[in-house]
Amino acid sequence: MIRPLEEHVLIRQAMLGDHAALSQLLQQHYDFVYKYLLKITLNPVMAEDITQETMMKCIEKIKLYQEKSSKFSSWLMTIATRLYIDQARRRKREKLWQEQQQNLRQMQWQAGNQNEDWPDVLNALTELPEDSRIPLILKHYYGYTYEEIGQILSIAEGTAKSRVHHALKHLRKELA
Repeated sequence: MIRPLEEHVLIRQAMLGDHAALSQLLQQHYDFVYKYLLKITLNPVMAEDITQETMMKCIEKIKLYQEKSSKFSSWLMTIATRLYIDQARRRKREKLWQEQQQNLRQMQWQAGNQNEDWPDVLNALTELPEDSRIPLILKHYYGYTYEEIGQILSIAEGTAKSRVHHALKHLRKELA
C-alpha cells in the first residue's frame, strides 16, 4: 500500500494530468475496491465489471476529487457503491418490465382463448409509464375526479390533471 505522503503526491500529480501517477494510484487501489464489491455483489463477474467502471469514473473525475473532504480510498468506495446501486436499480426495472410483458402476453392469450377482442387501446396503455397510466385509468375507466385521483395517488390535483392530459395525448398519437 502507498504511504499517505506518497499517495498525497500521486493524487496531486494525477489531478494535474500525470497519467503515470494516476495509473499507479488505480493499481494500488484496484484490489481494495474489487474485494469490497465482491462482498456486496457476491458475484465475481459483476464485482469485476463495477470495479472497472469505478476506475473509469475515477479517470474521468479525478480533477473533482477533494482531498480535504475524504480519503482517496473513501472517494473510490463512494463511486463504487453508487455504481452498484445504479446497476441494481436498472436490473430491478428490467425485471419488472419483463414481468409486465409476460403478464401482458398471458392476458392477450387468455382473451384469444375466450374469443374476446384485445382492444388496441390496451396495447397502447402498456406503452405508458405507470405514473401516467394509473391516473388515466382512474379518470377514464372508473370516473374519478382529478381531486380524488390526487388523493388516491398522494399527488396534487394539478399533477393528476397533467398526467392524464399527457397520457391521453400519448394514446391519441399511438392509436392514430
